[in-house]
Amino acid sequence: MNEVVHTSPTIGSNVEEIVVNNTRFLMWDIGGQESLRSSWNTYYTNTEFVIVVVDSTDRERISVTKEELYKMLAHEVSAPCVSNIYSN
Repeated sequence: MNEVVHTSPTIGSNVEEIVVNNTRFLMWDIGGQESLRSSWNTYYTNTEFVIVVVDSTDRERISVTKEELYKMLAHEVSAPCVSNIYSN
């Protein structure tokens, strides 16, 4: 892949499919805005892996991030998912 991609915060959600060595990955980037969080659980069905990216420089929202992460991990559908948390 070795390419630089400039990003901006997600507004709503984005979906992308990639295939690596005959393995298909369907990836959802769901926005973290407060108004969208109540719909997150609709994405959990058939989810096998969750990656959470945390902006560790945003000290004001770290506690909110922790709370939302715990809610997600406690949900009966997402509980069996493998999770990775990245902090930048």
